[in-house]
Amino acid sequence: MKHLAAGLRHADRHAGLAGYCTGLMLPLARKSVEPMAARIDPFHASARHQALHHFVANAEWSDEEMLRRVAQWVVPKMDFAAGGFWVIDDTGFPKKGRHSVGVTRQYCGILGKQDNCQVAVSVSLGCETASLPVAWRLYLPKEWADDDRRRAKAGVPDGIGFATKTQIALEQLEQLLAEGAPRHWVLADAGYGVDNAFRQRLSDLGLSYVVGITSAVVVWPPGVEPLPPKPYSGIGRPPVVPRRTRNRQPLSVKALAHTLPADAYRQIAWREGTNETLRGRFAAVRVRHAGSNAGRARLREPLWLLIEWPTDDADPLKYYLSNLPADTPLEELVRCAHMRWRIERDYQELKQEMGLGHYEGRGWRGFHHHAALSIAAYGFLVSEQLRTDNPTGSKKTPSFAKHLRFPPITSRVAALRAQRHVADSIAMIRHELSFRLIESLGRCPCCGRARAPLRL
Repeated sequence: MKHLAAGLRHADRHAGLAGYCTGLMLPLARKSVEPMAARIDPFHASARHQALHHFVANAEWSDEEMLRRVAQWVVPKMDFAAGGFWVIDDTGFPKKGRHSVGVTRQYCGILGKQDNCQVAVSVSLGCETASLPVAWRLYLPKEWADDDRRRAKAGVPDGIGFATKTQIALEQLEQLLAEGAPRHWVLADAGYGVDNAFRQRLSDLGLSYVVGITSAVVVWPPGVEPLPPKPYSGIGRPPVVPRRTRNRQPLSVKALAHTLPADAYRQIAWREGTNETLRGRFAAVRVRHAGSNAGRARLREPLWLLIEWPTDDADPLKYYLSNLPADTPLEELVRCAHMRWRIERDYQELKQEMGLGHYEGRGWRGFHHHAALSIAAYGFLVSEQLRTDNPTGSKKTPSFAKHLRFPPITSRVAALRAQRHVADSIAMIRHELSFRLIESLGRCPCCGRARAPLRL
């Protein structure tokens, strides 16, 4: 907390930081300002609510500086011996109404459909054992960016205009690199990978990437290339667009996958899962992205096309493009492509455990402040997890569990009885502690109402 507080620029904000992060760490069903204030200081809930709301929604401290300090705390504990990676992704927060900043009808991943929501773009830094968001920004739809009245009411900074999600992600990544961040390879899903300009910019920055694409992306298959541009006639600009003929045409990656022989696919295991080793059926071929046949079409550099096709499925499941070197083994391609699971788990825990989507304010500053503090609380847990040298990075099997001793279980019935015994014991302890709290405070721990002292 002392390390984070040093970036707030004012000593009066230290109490707000401690109180807000404490509330985010408590086992509350909803981690918005009001229930956190009621739990932290039940005798002065109203005053604490105002203080926390001012700290997160109005105080002029930098959320970017907060994320930078969180990274300074966590990243030194991460192990990059096997390499690191940047993960570009976005996440949605369903919202009702139209007054919260950035809310519009758009695709929301958590709902799997279009609905009213906010969407934030992030860049995370990861390794084999952990990952952490280090850049975060709300996507501002064009209808918001062009509405001066709504912008002023929500406090959108003047320098923030409309930008696509890929443009926001590239801006975040370029800023990190300009600040001295390492040039690890980049992962992204098909929402970013289908954008040829996005992939080209990563290559221009000298970054390797493994990005998802859709089945409709068109490529030149191995051994087939377009004809060179037409000879220059001496008039106008020299032709640069590659030529196609009736018999020389590119294929969609789906069609190409169906043309590959069965022996081109191999069973590859990429990591140990919770219950079993995760494995799948993959093939990788060298292709060139075809794009359109006019305008800025050019002959692209060869790329890896990675295809994941489960044995029992009629069509491939996923496709990836990568500019990793031509001698990269198939196992390495698969391992890189499947490292995105970490950011998905990060978002899941940030939303379920740290209340990332529970902010109820409507302003730009409050949205980013709340997210930065949620990431700060999550970053502390990640650093503690790394400090305990948990080799799997899984919360289900912390390292201290190795030192616990359990009686041997000889049958499934005995195992169920043991589970019920533990559950009953925990419920009894919680019940007793709650009434002890009532007895000591004279108030209900839930609603704060005065109660007559009870005897146990």
